[in-house]
Amino acid sequence: MTTFWGGTAQIFGNRDVSYRQDNLIAGELQPVPQNITLKGNQGILRRGTILGKDKTGVYVVSKATATDGSEKSLIVLVDTYDTGSGDVSGAGGYFTGEFNANRIIMDDSWTLETLRDAARPLALFFQDVVNADNPT
Repeated sequence: MTTFWGGTAQIFGNRDVSYRQDNLIAGELQPVPQNITLKGNQGILRRGTILGKDKTGVYVVSKATATDGSEKSLIVLVDTYDTGSGDVSGAGGYFTGEFNANRIIMDDSWTLETLRDAARPLALFFQDVVNADNPT
């Protein structure tokens, strides 16, 4: 027997315990995702990584010191992807939204303040968030 709860199919009696809130999304501004292509050979890129589009039109880990455009066209990665085998088409990127500054993953060339300044005109905001997770 299949039971639908909240629009998601779930087998009666089974419980999905794989979901864990990661607190990446913060605030009331609706995040806007779009499909992107990740440049290959960057390894595993985790959800929340700050990316930028380089001059070839693919997304790479953004560096403040870059000169290929990826320092300006910033987005936040929606999910975790392995780019070890080449370019990844159809990956997701948040183009706008409010995000937890403690959960984003940024290159060491950025400081939080310089990243906030660069992202503000793009409607990307990084908030200082306190969560209610059990500290144990």
